[in-house]
Amino acid sequence: MSKTSSGTLYRGHEGMWSWVGHRVTGVAIFLYLLVHVLDTAMVRVDANAYNAIISTYQTPWMAFGEVGLVAAILFHAFNGVRLILVDFWKQGTKYQRQMLWGVLIVWVIVLAAFTIRHLSIALGGH
Repeated sequence: MSKTSSGTLYRGHEGMWSWVGHRVTGVAIFLYLLVHVLDTAMVRVDANAYNAIISTYQTPWMAFGEVGLVAAILFHAFNGVRLILVDFWKQGTKYQRQMLWGVLIVWVIVLAAFTIRHLSIALGGH
């Protein structure tokens, strides 16, 4: 890591944290998809094992896990659009910080709406 006169090159500004968030959510989504493909493939191997696996997904804890998954997908998607704008829009780098705050605001609003609806259904409400 390069040193500057005031410390390291990475000082924890918004750009660095969006980079970290994008990488972490990307890895989490990849791992989820890997597990999802493997557990779905169990239906061809042993139907009883498949049913046992699926029954573990129908618990209140997994409802919260699904909220985490959707949070990762939404952040990764919204931040990905921001990164496309930064890369391909002439003014993208100038407004990257404002676009990140826009991403975070939209992310919170959409995630809150999803969470309320999903948990009300998953935890027994309608």
